[in-house]
Amino acid sequence: MDFKGKKIGFGLTGSHCTYASVFPQIEKLIELGAEVVPVVSYTFMNTDTKFGKADDHMERLRVLTGREPIATIVDAEPLGPKEPLDCMILAPLTGNSMSRLANAITDSAVLMASKATIRNGKPVVIAVSTNDGLGLNGVNLMRLMATKLMYFVPFGQDDPIKKPNSLVADMTLIPETLENALLHKQIQPVLVAR
Repeated sequence: MDFKGKKIGFGLTGSHCTYASVFPQIEKLIELGAEVVPVVSYTFMNTDTKFGKADDHMERLRVLTGREPIATIVDAEPLGPKEPLDCMILAPLTGNSMSRLANAITDSAVLMASKATIRNGKPVVIAVSTNDGLGLNGVNLMRLMATKLMYFVPFGQDDPIKKPNSLVADMTLIPETLENALLHKQIQPVLVAR
Protein backbone atom coordinates (compact mmCIF):
# COMPACT_ATOMS: atom_id res chain seq x y z
CA MET A 1 0.00 0.00 0.00
CA ASP A 2 1.25 3.42 -0.93
CA PHE A 3 -0.80 6.44 0.11
CA LYS A 4 1.78 9.03 -0.95
CA GLY A 5 0.05 12.16 -2.17
CA LYS A 6 -3.26 11.20 -0.55
CA LYS A 7 -4.92 13.61 1.87
CA ILE A 8 -6.92 11.53 4.33
CA GLY A 9 -9.29 12.97 6.91
CA PHE A 10 -9.41 10.98 10.12
CA GLY A 11 -12.46 11.58 12.31
CA LEU A 12 -12.49 10.36 15.89
CA THR A 13 -15.67 10.21 17.99
CA GLY A 14 -16.34 9.17 21.60
CA SER A 15 -15.66 5.43 21.72
CA HIS A 16 -12.89 5.81 24.28
CA CYS A 17 -12.17 2.08 24.65
CA THR A 18 -11.02 1.82 21.01
CA TYR A 19 -8.51 4.70 20.90
CA ALA A 20 -5.65 2.38 21.79
CA SER A 21 -6.32 0.35 18.63
CA VAL A 22 -7.00 3.40 16.43
CA PHE A 23 -3.88 5.48 17.10
CA PRO A 24 -1.50 2.82 15.68
CA GLN A 25 -3.53 2.85 12.45
CA ILE A 26 -3.13 6.62 12.10
CA GLU A 27 0.59 6.08 12.56
CA LYS A 28 0.58 3.34 9.93
CA LEU A 29 -1.23 5.51 7.37
CA ILE A 30 1.38 8.23 7.87
CA GLU A 31 4.18 5.65 7.47
CA LEU A 32 2.51 4.59 4.20
CA GLY A 33 2.74 8.18 2.92
CA ALA A 34 -0.69 9.63 3.70
CA GLU A 35 -1.17 13.19 4.85
CA VAL A 36 -3.59 12.71 7.76
CA VAL A 37 -5.94 15.55 8.69
CA PRO A 38 -7.33 14.90 12.21
CA VAL A 39 -10.95 15.84 12.91
CA VAL A 40 -12.45 15.31 16.37
CA SER A 41 -15.83 15.32 18.06
CA TYR A 42 -16.62 17.36 21.15
CA THR A 43 -16.63 14.17 23.22
CA PHE A 44 -13.19 13.10 21.99
CA MET A 45 -11.78 16.54 22.72
CA ASN A 46 -13.31 17.03 26.17
CA THR A 47 -13.95 13.73 27.95
CA ASP A 48 -11.52 12.13 30.40
CA THR A 49 -12.15 8.42 31.03
CA LYS A 50 -10.39 5.39 32.46
CA PHE A 51 -8.97 4.99 28.94
CA GLY A 52 -7.08 8.28 29.14
CA LYS A 53 -7.32 12.03 29.40
CA ALA A 54 -8.77 14.06 26.53
CA ASP A 55 -5.80 16.46 26.55
CA ASP A 56 -3.40 13.52 26.18
CA HIS A 57 -5.38 12.14 23.21
CA MET A 58 -5.41 15.56 21.56
CA GLU A 59 -1.67 15.97 22.09
CA ARG A 60 -0.99 12.53 20.65
CA LEU A 61 -2.95 13.50 17.52
CA ARG A 62 -0.96 16.73 17.20
CA VAL A 63 2.34 14.90 17.51
CA LEU A 64 1.38 12.09 15.10
CA THR A 65 -0.06 14.30 12.37
CA GLY A 66 1.82 17.56 12.89
CA ARG A 67 -1.51 19.36 12.71
CA GLU A 68 -4.00 20.93 15.08
CA PRO A 69 -7.09 18.69 15.10
CA ILE A 70 -10.15 20.25 13.48
CA ALA A 71 -12.79 20.53 16.18
CA THR A 72 -15.53 22.87 14.88
CA ILE A 73 -18.06 22.76 12.08
CA VAL A 74 -16.73 26.06 10.74
CA ASP A 75 -13.17 24.73 10.59
CA ALA A 76 -14.30 21.48 8.94
CA GLU A 77 -16.35 23.10 6.17
CA PRO A 78 -13.34 24.03 3.97
CA LEU A 79 -12.64 20.30 3.57
CA GLY A 80 -15.33 20.49 0.90
CA PRO A 81 -14.53 23.00 -1.84
CA LYS A 82 -11.31 24.66 -0.66
CA GLU A 83 -9.23 21.84 0.85
CA PRO A 84 -10.75 18.58 -0.44
CA LEU A 85 -9.84 15.21 1.01
CA ASP A 86 -9.21 12.04 -1.00
CA CYS A 87 -11.10 10.08 1.68
CA MET A 88 -12.58 10.59 5.14
CA ILE A 89 -12.09 7.84 7.73
CA LEU A 90 -14.42 7.68 10.74
CA ALA A 91 -12.70 5.58 13.38
CA PRO A 92 -14.11 4.97 15.84
CA LEU A 93 -17.61 5.92 14.77
CA THR A 94 -19.97 5.64 17.73
CA GLY A 95 -23.61 4.65 17.44
CA ASN A 96 -24.59 8.20 18.36
CA SER A 97 -22.58 9.75 15.51
CA MET A 98 -23.59 6.92 13.17
CA SER A 99 -27.28 7.64 13.74
CA ARG A 100 -26.76 11.32 13.00
CA LEU A 101 -24.72 10.58 9.85
CA ALA A 102 -27.39 8.15 8.61
CA ASN A 103 -30.07 10.80 9.11
CA ALA A 104 -28.13 13.70 7.53
CA ILE A 105 -27.61 15.58 10.80
CA THR A 106 -24.44 17.66 10.59
CA ASP A 107 -23.81 18.88 14.12
CA SER A 108 -20.12 18.13 14.65
CA ALA A 109 -16.80 18.70 12.93
CA VAL A 110 -16.53 14.98 12.15
CA LEU A 111 -19.94 14.90 10.48
CA MET A 112 -19.29 18.13 8.56
CA ALA A 113 -15.99 16.72 7.24
CA SER A 114 -17.86 13.57 6.17
CA LYS A 115 -20.58 15.59 4.43
CA ALA A 116 -17.95 17.71 2.67
CA THR A 117 -16.16 14.58 1.45
CA ILE A 118 -19.37 13.01 0.15
CA ARG A 119 -20.28 16.28 -1.57
CA ASN A 120 -16.99 16.01 -3.46
CA GLY A 121 -17.80 12.46 -4.59
CA LYS A 122 -15.03 10.93 -2.46
CA PRO A 123 -15.28 7.85 -0.22
CA VAL A 124 -15.99 7.72 3.50
CA VAL A 125 -14.55 4.76 5.43
CA ILE A 126 -16.46 3.78 8.56
CA ALA A 127 -15.05 1.80 11.49
CA VAL A 128 -18.00 1.24 13.82
CA SER A 129 -17.79 0.94 17.58
CA THR A 130 -21.27 0.82 19.05
CA ASN A 131 -23.04 -1.04 21.84
CA ASP A 132 -26.30 -1.14 19.88
CA GLY A 133 -25.29 -2.00 16.29
CA LEU A 134 -27.57 -5.05 16.43
CA GLY A 135 -30.20 -3.13 18.38
CA LEU A 136 -31.89 0.20 17.74
CA ASN A 137 -28.92 1.46 15.73
CA GLY A 138 -29.09 -1.48 13.33
CA VAL A 139 -31.35 0.48 10.97
CA ASN A 140 -28.79 3.29 10.78
CA LEU A 141 -25.97 0.85 10.13
CA MET A 142 -27.91 -0.75 7.28
CA ARG A 143 -28.85 2.64 5.85
CA LEU A 144 -25.17 3.61 5.68
CA MET A 145 -24.16 0.23 4.27
CA ALA A 146 -26.61 0.81 1.41
CA THR A 147 -25.37 4.37 0.77
CA LYS A 148 -23.10 5.26 -2.12
CA LEU A 149 -19.53 6.26 -1.17
CA MET A 150 -19.71 4.58 2.28
CA TYR A 151 -17.22 1.76 2.87
CA PHE A 152 -16.93 -0.30 6.05
CA VAL A 153 -13.94 -1.59 7.93
CA PRO A 154 -14.84 -5.24 8.63
CA PHE A 155 -16.66 -5.56 11.95
CA GLY A 156 -18.16 -8.13 14.28
CA GLN A 157 -19.56 -8.73 17.73
CA ASP A 158 -16.90 -7.90 20.31
CA ASP A 159 -18.62 -9.73 23.20
CA PRO A 160 -21.66 -11.74 22.05
CA ILE A 161 -22.41 -13.12 25.52
CA LYS A 162 -22.23 -10.02 27.71
CA LYS A 163 -23.04 -7.42 25.00
CA PRO A 164 -24.95 -9.23 22.24
CA ASN A 165 -25.86 -6.01 20.34
CA SER A 166 -22.33 -4.57 20.37
CA LEU A 167 -20.29 -4.26 17.16
CA VAL A 168 -16.69 -3.15 16.76
CA ALA A 169 -14.56 -2.88 13.63
CA ASP A 170 -11.22 -4.64 13.30
CA MET A 171 -9.15 -1.45 13.35
CA THR A 172 -6.08 -3.26 11.97
CA LEU A 173 -7.95 -3.44 8.65
CA ILE A 174 -8.25 0.35 8.26
CA PRO A 175 -5.34 0.66 5.77
CA GLU A 176 -6.61 -2.20 3.60
CA THR A 177 -10.17 -0.85 3.71
CA LEU A 178 -8.87 2.59 2.68
CA GLU A 179 -6.92 1.09 -0.20
CA ASN A 180 -10.10 -0.57 -1.51
CA ALA A 181 -12.32 2.47 -0.85
CA LEU A 182 -10.03 4.71 -2.92
CA LEU A 183 -10.86 2.32 -5.79
CA HIS A 184 -14.57 2.49 -4.82
CA LYS A 185 -14.57 -1.14 -3.67
CA GLN A 186 -15.81 -2.62 -0.40
CA ILE A 187 -13.27 -4.86 1.30
CA GLN A 188 -14.67 -8.36 1.90
CA PRO A 189 -15.79 -10.01 4.05
CA VAL A 190 -17.47 -7.17 5.92
CA LEU A 191 -18.70 -9.36 8.80
CA VAL A 192 -15.85 -10.98 10.71
CA ALA A 193 -15.39 -12.95 13.91
CA ARG A 194 -13.79 -10.84 16.66
